[in-house]
Amino acid sequence: MGAIDLQFPLGVNYWPAGKAMYWWRDFEAAQVGEDFCRLAEAGFQVARIFLTWEDFQPAPGTVSGSCLHRLAAVADLAAGRGMMIQPTFFCGHMSGVNWMPEWALGGSAKKGRFPVMSGGRLSRRLIRNFYSDHEMINAQKLQCREVAGALRGHPALWAYDLGNESSNCVIPRDRQAARDWLAAMVGELKGVSDLPVTIGLHAEDLEEDRKLGPAEAALFCDFLCMHGYPFYLDWADHLLDAHVLPFLGLLTRWLGGKRVLFQEFGVSDQVLRQEYPGEAEEAGAAYYRRALHLLKEAGMWGAFAWCYSDYEEHLLEKPPLKENPHERYFGLFKADGSPKKAAGVFQTFAKKIRDAAVGDKHSRSAGALSAMRRELPLAYAADGAGGSEGLSWLQGEDPERFYENPLFHLKRLYRSYKGRR
Repeated sequence: MGAIDLQFPLGVNYWPAGKAMYWWRDFEAAQVGEDFCRLAEAGFQVARIFLTWEDFQPAPGTVSGSCLHRLAAVADLAAGRGMMIQPTFFCGHMSGVNWMPEWALGGSAKKGRFPVMSGGRLSRRLIRNFYSDHEMINAQKLQCREVAGALRGHPALWAYDLGNESSNCVIPRDRQAARDWLAAMVGELKGVSDLPVTIGLHAEDLEEDRKLGPAEAALFCDFLCMHGYPFYLDWADHLLDAHVLPFLGLLTRWLGGKRVLFQEFGVSDQVLRQEYPGEAEEAGAAYYRRALHLLKEAGMWGAFAWCYSDYEEHLLEKPPLKENPHERYFGLFKADGSPKKAAGVFQTFAKKIRDAAVGDKHSRSAGALSAMRRELPLAYAADGAGGSEGLSWLQGEDPERFYENPLFHLKRLYRSYKGRR
């Protein structure tokens, strides 16, 4: 497939169609290999994978050797197909459910916002605050060391991710707790590996002050991430308002001062069928096509689709798909492995990027990955940060005051952003 393009890496969030969040305990290497072949052929370069906390760390002082072995096998499979992986730690929030080990749960009678899956059962128990709980911090540091040690030097490693929308699990008690946690986790990883580190922030981290936002992440992470879905946001103009995506990315860059990977975006066929009966697949492809164009035009560093595949029927009555039926149909591929039209959009987009790179005298092939890693911590130059979109709609705005009333400012700035286009 060739080296990863420095300008706009394309990735996908990966769960196997027949295993979903249960794949680490029921691992099938051959199926993962087939999936990665399919993704590589569609032009994807990176698979973001998730280390479900209960599987990887069944006790605070124990990291599962079998899961580490399976993770190394996934890295081998990716390398063999010209792809790379972005492991995501402490998972954590996923598809409307918080997946946690029993030892990470508190005894309070209060109910959490999302159901918690632990020990094969759903409950509403609270999660211990892993940003400040001493035992949990030590457990997380151990997981970072063990995973990074098991994968040290592997050619398929692209970057590490410290969590997926972690504020949906717990919120740091204050910004200092968030900074201390980031310093500890990044420090553990950097002590073993020279890989870049990031964390998966999402739109709700901009709608509310959840104490760990772009500014805190930027102090320790090599690049920033943002997730966005207009049909979840009541301030978007419509369910497929693709302009929401570059807006969120540019706002993240403005608040944090570092380059932004748009790490999650997509649309469920369930949503599309309601809005575009008989034309859902075409509407999904059009949305992805528009989103990719806008994200690249806005100067985002890359784009990762949510997600690889729809899920097989036997999973539909299990968490999280039973409780959240729209999560069943976000795939670029159908459950049987056949591509939807949206997969072809990525394939065409990837070819355009490759063709452009061939004609760029500054494009590098040998050593491109190491060069990309060296460049990751660099913020965009001020005159190029926003791509052709520019940042004129932020003139006179003060990022230090954004979180005084974040949702108000978010809605106000979006109107300004749309008005300047």
